Amino acid sequence: MGEELNLTRRSILAGAAATGAFVQAVSTPGQAQSVMTKATATDVAKLPRVKPKLVDPPFVHAHEQIATGGPKLVEFEMTIHEKKIVIDDAGTETFAFTFNGTVPGPLMVVHEGDYVELTLINAETNELMHNIDFHSATGALGGGALTEVGPGERTVLRWKATRPGVFVYHCAPPGMVPWHVTAGMNGAIMVLPRDGLKDHQGKSLKYDKVYYVGEQDFYVPRDETGKFKRYASVGESHDDVVKAMRTLTPSHVVFNGKVGGLTGKNALTAKVGETVLIVHSQANRDTRPHLIGGHGDYVWATGKFRNPPERDLETWFIPGGCAGAALYTFLQPGIYAYVNHNLIEAFELGAAGHFKVEGEWNDDLMKQIRAPAGI
Repeated sequence: MGEELNLTRRSILAGAAATGAFVQAVSTPGQAQSVMTKATATDVAKLPRVKPKLVDPPFVHAHEQIATGGPKLVEFEMTIHEKKIVIDDAGTETFAFTFNGTVPGPLMVVHEGDYVELTLINAETNELMHNIDFHSATGALGGGALTEVGPGERTVLRWKATRPGVFVYHCAPPGMVPWHVTAGMNGAIMVLPRDGLKDHQGKSLKYDKVYYVGEQDFYVPRDETGKFKRYASVGESHDDVVKAMRTLTPSHVVFNGKVGGLTGKNALTAKVGETVLIVHSQANRDTRPHLIGGHGDYVWATGKFRNPPERDLETWFIPGGCAGAALYTFLQPGIYAYVNHNLIEAFELGAAGHFKVEGEWNDDLMKQIRAPAGI
């Protein structure tokens, strides 16, 4: 029965991969959007090339909010690293599979109509095959069928950004998808409209800062005494990790790779009056972002910028396998907790971060009339 299950699981992607590779050259149906117009190889070759320097989350590489000129070919390069990481203050270790060495992988930013050209490198020190599935791309399992690289190999994939929004990307090797995703191998890409973000009335929205929060569920196995186990190699950990995953009960739910990854010295910063765009992804489980003491002024909970944003939200819902975006202008100084409002996951498992905001307090918005004292 177990082997039958494994074969079935592999066939889900292996069969689709073969189909994806076969049909990739077939033209798509005509659509109204000009970005869907098929370009020739010569047309693409003439596009200006840009190569942004990816940066570690929660930070985001330099980019234009409103595109200047026509479409571009945007080159990115990411190296896959398998490595041990510590995910809490107790020293709990797990093997992480990472894009560019971080959990989550870097946020990439392009504009609708641009071409993304990714060089994906699987470091020769790794043990496993990896690939990448872009939820924002069309065909061949989001590119997963065309990017399977073994240790010491590289591949180059080009795809056209036809849909504006924020989207998850993740590793999706046949037969091993949940293991790789819950080991940290996921990130996000933001495809901005060429004329920038818009509110519900079509008016321009801009941000002063953008931060990327990648929420991650880890499943660290325990020994017979309840202590978290440690392993000498990725392969040695596999069976125990899969058993832990099948409980559907994570040992940790964290922001940006570890408990406290966005608190203390790692807290996100802003000033009163600054407008911040928060991109939040969860590649595997549903989440409910909430900014304690603030709001979502404009929220694309499922992250798709053709849809009008919701306004004035207290908490928003991001389905698993999705990325969302929220825009907020800070109005008061102080520490704001940014949490998954499943409060058990926030306070007990680690899904919490902080914004540290500087500026002048506004008594009109809030004022303590009487300090706590005896009755």
